[in-house]
Amino acid sequence: MNTPQPASVPTRPTLVVRCFRLLFNWRTVRRGLVGLGVLITLIALFYTEEDWRGKRAWENFKRDLEAKGTVLDWNAMIPPAVPDDQNIFKAPKIQEWFVRGEAKNELFNRMDSQTLPEFVARRNGNWIAEVTVVSTNASVAPQAADIVLHYGRVDADIRRQLEGLLQGAMGESTNHYGGTRLQSPLGYALLAGSLKPGKPVRIVVRVDTVPKTEEVAAFLNGPAPATARPGDSLLGLAALGANSFRAFLNSPRAYAASDYLAWSDQFEPDFDSIRAALKRPYARMEGDYQEPFAIPIPRFVLFRILAQTLAQRTKCFLLLGQPEPALRDLTLLHDLSRLLEGKPTGRPMTLVAAMMNVAITGLYVDTIADGLRLQAWREPQLAALEQQLGQVDLLPFVADAFQSERVSVPCMLEKTPPARISDQLILFEGGTTNWWRRLQDPVYTFLAFAPRGWVYQNMIVHVELIQPAIDSIDPANHVIFPGKARGASEQIHTLHKSPYTILESMPLFLPNFIKATQTLARNQTLADEAQTVCALKRYHLAQGRYPESLEALVPQFIDKLPHDIIGGRPLHYRRTDDGRFLLYSVGWNEKDDGGTVAPNRDGREDLENGDWVWQVPK
Repeated sequence: MNTPQPASVPTRPTLVVRCFRLLFNWRTVRRGLVGLGVLITLIALFYTEEDWRGKRAWENFKRDLEAKGTVLDWNAMIPPAVPDDQNIFKAPKIQEWFVRGEAKNELFNRMDSQTLPEFVARRNGNWIAEVTVVSTNASVAPQAADIVLHYGRVDADIRRQLEGLLQGAMGESTNHYGGTRLQSPLGYALLAGSLKPGKPVRIVVRVDTVPKTEEVAAFLNGPAPATARPGDSLLGLAALGANSFRAFLNSPRAYAASDYLAWSDQFEPDFDSIRAALKRPYARMEGDYQEPFAIPIPRFVLFRILAQTLAQRTKCFLLLGQPEPALRDLTLLHDLSRLLEGKPTGRPMTLVAAMMNVAITGLYVDTIADGLRLQAWREPQLAALEQQLGQVDLLPFVADAFQSERVSVPCMLEKTPPARISDQLILFEGGTTNWWRRLQDPVYTFLAFAPRGWVYQNMIVHVELIQPAIDSIDPANHVIFPGKARGASEQIHTLHKSPYTILESMPLFLPNFIKATQTLARNQTLADEAQTVCALKRYHLAQGRYPESLEALVPQFIDKLPHDIIGGRPLHYRRTDDGRFLLYSVGWNEKDDGGTVAPNRDGREDLENGDWVWQVPK
């Protein structure tokens, strides 16, 4: 008898199988494709609408500005060709020396290697005094000491005696906190005398308890000036035993003027080559000007090193009482600006080039001021410097730089591929370009994937934000308006964050215009004040006193008085009771504070408050 078999029970598909069937069900696939198509269509419509609206807004905005006379065409910034024989950059070596990217630059390599002149290494072991610390009650034989000090006690007569002995050991230099000591642009001291020590000075210091080495050094150096930095002392001490020391010149804080001049004379042929080139009237760097990113850029590091070297040589000549060669090197420092100003058009003027010009002018005026403090300039040099200072007019170049920034960024965003923009930014920062590094760049991410309409909207915001900065400078009347500059800064800081403003939040696209304008105003004010002071010094040499008013200088000592760049009114001047004078600008706060300088927290001059006073030493 056959036993009936039970009917088979159908097994349920697993969860994975059911999901697979659901996912690849034709109906599901069709719905997914329809949904994907709708999403792509919506995205395309969104991009199309944003692109159309952004480009239309930019074209309308650009048309309105151009109707008012505003130039937004990069072609207007391209400098015309000039004859080779009239172009500074066609003179031998100038293009390869001063243009960034040129392969050969032996001047840069030679000057950049000047960490410390060789003569410093030869004198590092030189010491100028033997210091012995003894108990207060100990007897000291007269022949055992040139001078005896009591630790912690300030005695002006003995302090002057100590300084005189140390000066004799160093040569002809005087008190290292004044007199014939000048500050180098690189942060060390330039001294008039020789640094070759003679017979060491014997110093005995009486103490109750033996102090630390650094305490003895601080005592011997005396009170530091308010402007001194930590470690900025001329003397250092090395302990020989429990109570004896050797005092040495604190390298590399001090250099002899004659030594530095002898070392830097190696660059005289190069200086002469630059002087010969500067006789030409035009300055047009060779390169591609069709795109903002491709324009030739000055080699700013060489400008800085060359300017510092010329300033240092000038100060050395002044310390040695040689104003004629000092004026020669200082004149070359003044003329370096012609390499940056791009005559005959001055365009395109990048903001970095304009501010380098401003910085060189500041160093130039500071060096003139050192000569005035030393009373080293004579009538011929004062007249020449006054004429040079009268030629300093930084406002047109910074104003043109602002205008170039306004034109170059929209042109770059509109015409340059995002990958090239990103690669240029990475290379400028010293990085290596590749696809992964590019994807990490927020500028590339935005430019490559955001709607083009958003880029156009950012271009509008860029032009709008720069306009108040441009309005803060009036080159025609030689006036700067700090209130307008502050308004431009406030407008930038209160900028609403959105896709239409994302690029303007990056420093690359919107530099610190308020800082640039203030630095411009400060350095131009110093140049204008220095021109007036040269005329005042010439008047003093002729009359034996300073005038009651600046109008007495015209026309014998100055053709035309410079006015205050802040507000356009006359510079403030009065003769003081001690026979000197007070000369100042109302400064950035646009308020007459009576010639008062406002200090900030670290004791330096606060450029935001107080007056900008020409500092006259006692």
